[in-house]
Amino acid sequence: MSLCKHCISGVRHEGTPEGKETQINGVDVYIATPTVDYPKDKALLYLPDVFGHKLINAQLLADDYARNGFYTVIPDYLNGDALAPDSLGRADFDLMKWLSNHMQEQTRPTLDKVIAGLVEQDVKEFVAVGYCFGGRYVFDLAFENVIKASVVCHPSLLKVPDDLEKYAQTSKAPLLINSCTTDTQFPHEAQAQADTIFGQGKFGPGYERAYWEGCTHGFAVRGDLSDPKVKAGKEGAFKNAVEWFIKYA
Repeated sequence: MSLCKHCISGVRHEGTPEGKETQINGVDVYIATPTVDYPKDKALLYLPDVFGHKLINAQLLADDYARNGFYTVIPDYLNGDALAPDSLGRADFDLMKWLSNHMQEQTRPTLDKVIAGLVEQDVKEFVAVGYCFGGRYVFDLAFENVIKASVVCHPSLLKVPDDLEKYAQTSKAPLLINSCTTDTQFPHEAQAQADTIFGQGKFGPGYERAYWEGCTHGFAVRGDLSDPKVKAGKEGAFKNAVEWFIKYA
């Protein structure tokens, strides 16, 4: 498994997060809570990229999900070792060395602790959105039918077609993929394979793939919003996710 240079490229977005950093079951999390009435037995798991739960871009997106009525939790499944924001675009960063210390055996138990803690708080249903690195975990949770609906944006670390076929065979969670023009992690060939496996009604729970022309891996969370195509992709991917969860959550 590997990541790419676009996994650490992008820009920091501006804004003031409205949620809070706290802990669930001993794990650091960022929680964005709707200001309107919302179902207390449901939660949206926001599974972040390698910059983790403290990147302001992720926190602002979580706040946006909360504004749409979703109790949103970003777990620190990177165990306090997410990339610092100043790593954005650093060509000298050894991403593969970092990845070797953040494989499933180090990260999944932490994510499971957060889920268990939410269950203890009487959460009964989960949906999940994963960005880049987080897309891998959305698939894993869907394999186990932990989540009711899935959204991935420019997912990384998937084995194609193996993971796509496994998803189709094991998961009951409707799947939305936000894909783009330039993405070595989920390139055009993988996008086409996903359509072949899930498309034209082949996947009963539901499938959709959006394609954002002119966008690059990372656009949905770290895109340069001064570029009209990237701005449209980032906003469109978010809108797609919200509508998907409203339809299937």
